Amino acid sequence: MDLEYTIISAHIIGAVIAGGLIGVERSFHGRPAGFRTHTIVCLASSLLMLVTIYQWKWLPGALLDTVKTDPTRMAQGIMTGIGFLGAGVIYKEGLTVRGLTTAASIWITAAIGILMGIGFYFPTFLATFLTMGILSTFRWIENKMPSQFYAHHYIRFDRNNIMPESELRTMLSQYGFSIAHMSYSIINEGNTFEYSMMIRTTASKNISVLSDALRIIDSVKEYKISPTGD
Repeated sequence: MDLEYTIISAHIIGAVIAGGLIGVERSFHGRPAGFRTHTIVCLASSLLMLVTIYQWKWLPGALLDTVKTDPTRMAQGIMTGIGFLGAGVIYKEGLTVRGLTTAASIWITAAIGILMGIGFYFPTFLATFLTMGILSTFRWIENKMPSQFYAHHYIRFDRNNIMPESELRTMLSQYGFSIAHMSYSIINEGNTFEYSMMIRTTASKNISVLSDALRIIDSVKEYKISPTGD
């Protein structure tokens, strides 16, 4: 009996450690689902799998002979249910979708908890450290990789003092931007003309440089540059 309790404790404590390690990385980067969330997800997954493994504890002997439970069905239920929790941390902020990586980390944490629950220790610890490496080291690699930065940009002028589109395009090009889309509108009861567009650049610093340039142009009534990202 003591050995059995030791094994169960190892499963549970291992799940807490694995989930906590992943959660620390998420908390460090200020994500909404962090240390406590990942620890609880991993612990819950481990406990639910223990319920399946030790089914003889809660199913009478006679009934156990006639009722066969499939442990994989519990795992499927866990992974389906965790989808709702993952969806809760994904949100849209303007044109930016955030929380995708955190949702993925919750999903893999649940899978790690399942492995810990059934006592599959080697892949559990390997997956834990690989996940931590992906979340931390891959972030550094991703930042070093050449990529394009997108931003939603609108700029407003007095209706009688509009910067010509060709001049605007030339200015954006000088600051390292190209225009993906352009739309036009008259707002504020016909008093303001607005250019609205999606712009892209290969250097994120160009966004602040463009902002400084627009700020000193007298004809610009309002402008907004909203970078997109995940």
